[in-house]
Amino acid sequence: MEERKSTDHIFTPDEGGLVLVDKPVGWTSHDAVNKIRGAMRSVVKRRNFKVGHAGTLDPLASGLLILAYGPFTKKLPYITEEEKVYFATITLGATTPSFDLETEPVPAGEWKHLDEARIREVLAEFTGEVLQRPPLFSAKRHEGERGYFLARSGSQVELPQVTVNILRLDLIAVRGAEIDIEVHVSKGTYIRSLAHDIGQALGCGAHLSALRRIAIGDHKVQDALSPDEWARHIGGR
Repeated sequence: MEERKSTDHIFTPDEGGLVLVDKPVGWTSHDAVNKIRGAMRSVVKRRNFKVGHAGTLDPLASGLLILAYGPFTKKLPYITEEEKVYFATITLGATTPSFDLETEPVPAGEWKHLDEARIREVLAEFTGEVLQRPPLFSAKRHEGERGYFLARSGSQVELPQVTVNILRLDLIAVRGAEIDIEVHVSKGTYIRSLAHDIGQALGCGAHLSALRRIAIGDHKVQDALSPDEWARHIGGR
């Protein structure tokens, strides 16, 4: 089954295919799937037409989300295993319970004394295999219950640490309390947890304030279309 780029993709329901989506901030991954699935089902006239996605993105994140339809849905478990690349903004000096802006930031420590050299020194400590604790505000399970349900019920449990592989971590810019990084990671790495851990190592606290996924394996976000563009493309085939 040959893969096609989004820019020249022809919707072939019987053969199946991959759809590279540039998910906007504010959309859930399911929102994107539902938009494109609806367009596909309106064309094929089959309510049970299969469409799925690999590698969920949080609503506050944007970027590459890979969908598959028809026979290509069998590829989704393999795509989920692929390494991923993100562009992230970390805000120093404040932490949040969710490690991102889903919850309210709380002042944590002074950051103005930190120069670029010190930030680079700390970032270097997070390259390679590292232990990471997933945020409780996540889909990870604890004793059979999703973490985000436990978090919203006020539970104070901590999820167990896991080993993840951070293959590359580059400092892109320092803008006052905000630092921009590009990070290439293994499956299962939480960039929110990485931001929190970097803040702890710097001694000032930090949280993830913006996130964009730019690659999954060999697939790039520059080859993707928005959910609305996909719906128009499929409907106007």
